[in-house]
Amino acid sequence: MTVKRGGRGLALAMAVAAAGSACSKKGEEQKVAEAAAAPTVVTVGPEGIAVVQSGPITSGPTISGNLKAENEATVRAQIGGSVVQTYAEKGQSVGAGAMLARLDAAALSDQLSSAQSGVRAAQSAYEVARRNAERLQQLNTAGAISQRDLENARSQASTAQAQLADARSRVATAQKQVSYTIVRSPISGVVSDRPVNAGDVVQPGAALYTVVDPRSMRLEASVPAEQVGQVHPGAAVQFRVTGYGGRTFTGRVQRVNPTADPVTRQVQVYVAIPNGEGRLVGGLFAEGRVLAEARTGISVPFTAVDQKGVEPTVAHLRGGRVEITAVKLGVRDEQGERVEITQGLAAGDTILVGAATGITPGTPVRVGSAPAAR
Repeated sequence: MTVKRGGRGLALAMAVAAAGSACSKKGEEQKVAEAAAAPTVVTVGPEGIAVVQSGPITSGPTISGNLKAENEATVRAQIGGSVVQTYAEKGQSVGAGAMLARLDAAALSDQLSSAQSGVRAAQSAYEVARRNAERLQQLNTAGAISQRDLENARSQASTAQAQLADARSRVATAQKQVSYTIVRSPISGVVSDRPVNAGDVVQPGAALYTVVDPRSMRLEASVPAEQVGQVHPGAAVQFRVTGYGGRTFTGRVQRVNPTADPVTRQVQVYVAIPNGEGRLVGGLFAEGRVLAEARTGISVPFTAVDQKGVEPTVAHLRGGRVEITAVKLGVRDEQGERVEITQGLAAGDTILVGAATGITPGTPVRVGSAPAAR
């Protein structure tokens, strides 16, 4: 009997062990199945994550063009002759009326002296004729001479007076010609060009100097014809200039050309730029945009918005998982490549941008490092 009871106990123990082994195996299989069914956590770098923040939003057409001085004068020779001396160099500041150059005045000085001698001779002849006419007037009153003689005397006096006026006019002309030998700056500014040197012979109309006033610059830019409706005089303009890094400058639209270029369909826009510190120089290329609209709100990069569906959506990271959220869009900032979100997101929300927006909704996401605020 003892042997039998031992046999039954052994069988029971073996059965319990077998049952325990089956349960353990089933638990392991379940864990493996659950692990296989669980979604894989995706790690996204900071370039694929953005934290939405509120800030200024601006929009408007882009423009590009060259900087020019608002006030520029090309000083030209009024007379022909040889350049005796130059007094200003490129880059030198000059005031209005400052002497820039001097032309040979020898021949013109001789002409002036001759004209002045002619005035003296004509003045003397007129005085003689005038006194003679006065004397004959008295004789005619006394009946000593005829009326005809008096009229001849008056005619001679009138002719002498006209000759005197002509001589004085010749003097004025000669004086003006002599004054043209001194070349002066018509404005205050900086010499930007001087194409002549001492000893050069110039003709009337030849360019001698170019003087620019750097205190005010002008951006001559172009805007597409279809966007010209957003541009009007007084509108603010932000732009960057080649050679100044990321530095931003501001100006205002001064005027808009009323016609578009028939080939490029571009409209010329003129932007006035204060330059009191003289930081900007003419001739450089600039590009920017007209601030047609400005407001405060939230915006996201273009690459965060999916517009392939019925309504635009963004990949919103909520509770560590990707969730597709419908949004409503506002103004577009073409230059900054951002778009305003008027509904669907709030400041502080975390979204996916770029290639990360392709992650399947519901997928757990782990951020590789701190996301950037955008």
